[in-house]
Amino acid sequence: MRHATSKVLILLLNCFLLSVPTALAEVKLSALISDNLVLQRDAKVPIWGTADPGEEVVVTLGEQRASGTADAQGRWKVEIGPLEAGGPFEMSVAGKNKLTIHNVLVGEVWICSGQSNMEMAVGNSPRAWGGVFNADQEIAAANYPMIRHFTVKKAVAGQPQADVQGQWVVASPQTAGEFSAVSYFFGREIHKALDVPVGLIHSSWGGTPAEAWTSASALAAEPELAPIVKDGQQKLAEYPKLLEKYRQQLEEWNQAAQKAEAEGKPAPSPPQFPADPRSNSWRAAGLYNGMIAPLIPYAIRGAIWYQGESNAGRAYQYRKLFPVMIQDWRRAWGLGNFPFLFVQLASFIQEYSPKTSWAELREAQLMTLSLPKTGMAVAVDIGDPYDIHPKNKQEVGRRLALAAEAIAYGKDIVHSGPIYQSLSVENDKIRLRFKQVAGGLVAKGGRPLKGFEIAGEDRKFFPADARIDGETVVVRSESVPRPVAARYAWADYPQCNLFNRAGLPASPFRTDDWPGVTADQR
Repeated sequence: MRHATSKVLILLLNCFLLSVPTALAEVKLSALISDNLVLQRDAKVPIWGTADPGEEVVVTLGEQRASGTADAQGRWKVEIGPLEAGGPFEMSVAGKNKLTIHNVLVGEVWICSGQSNMEMAVGNSPRAWGGVFNADQEIAAANYPMIRHFTVKKAVAGQPQADVQGQWVVASPQTAGEFSAVSYFFGREIHKALDVPVGLIHSSWGGTPAEAWTSASALAAEPELAPIVKDGQQKLAEYPKLLEKYRQQLEEWNQAAQKAEAEGKPAPSPPQFPADPRSNSWRAAGLYNGMIAPLIPYAIRGAIWYQGESNAGRAYQYRKLFPVMIQDWRRAWGLGNFPFLFVQLASFIQEYSPKTSWAELREAQLMTLSLPKTGMAVAVDIGDPYDIHPKNKQEVGRRLALAAEAIAYGKDIVHSGPIYQSLSVENDKIRLRFKQVAGGLVAKGGRPLKGFEIAGEDRKFFPADARIDGETVVVRSESVPRPVAARYAWADYPQCNLFNRAGLPASPFRTDDWPGVTADQR
């Protein structure tokens, strides 16, 4: 009996061992390569995954066919294309097993990232925070089978990860309420303008800073940003000490609680367990590792970005950090200077931050336009004084799409509001010149211009009377007989109304470079 049992066990063990190589040999794909996906048109399209080391993998899409061999770690990648816009197609991926990817489209693919104003959903979602304007109507009308949306599951990681969790979802009244509102309205405008499928890869996390979305190597390479990485490393090193301190406090609390119970007194509050810095969404490079690196090398046209609120207290540092992040992504994808379009912070009353810190963050965003193929959607006119998540995401998406049409697709259209260019002092007045005037400057609503201030050498600013003179604005104040500097919309929640004739608002700006409230914040 014992001998027979041994034979059965040996047989079962052999069966298990024989099954292991077969399981390991199965061809697997990145989560991005799945049903309903959109592939980038007019580009070499990487398809990648894992298989048994040395296994040959063949990818077929229509007449396109490519093959590759898994390396010693079981990783493989092939490229197909360039592909023309169209679909739906089926794609097969074959090795020792065969996978079929259904309902594949070819069109335009964009990464959509940032913090909560990118994460905010159209409606019918915990992430909607009340939803966008006319959310019910927008959801009911969301019948766009050519628009697909992929939401990356939130993840913090200490090292770049190989894959993400998520799935491609077709836009419909049953699904669009869960979509990132900015990405959806942007994608809808692109789809209408180009009449091609649009894929939106949404990877965002509310309340996070830009350093979390930047690789550790890029941060460490910049002397001004390297301390961010070092600070994170120090917190990791100190965590065991915090745990030991917590254990001691817990022991002391337990004794005090027992004593209180014996004496019939209320027990004291227990100590708080120290948060693990490894899972902190503010961890330097943590979201890049967990939510951006795994998306590479998916072929994309470009990226849209809505973030900055969490960096407003360090706006001067953002002047360096934001361009470094953009260049980091471009370097990682290896697609050159792909279009990177971003939203300038909307107006909002910040009662708990230094006055004008948001103005300084907007200035840092404006300065980032010096990078090639960047575009900015100004949103200072559509904010909400008491809601950090303004509801007019339709207009945000439209303005981003205008920038995409001009920068990514080469259309000769007006895509920006007025941008300050230069000044001249004329006795007691300052004349301000702009680019992107689009046929002329206007005061929205036909009202007098608002939002301008001027100062003399004493650096004290006073509200200024402002008037449009051709393609310039002339400002003056009786309180400043010899002005040297001017500012426009320089506040967290400014009252301002300068637009161009295309209906796009002017960016806030200042002509001086005097130290701001965040100049020393790191």
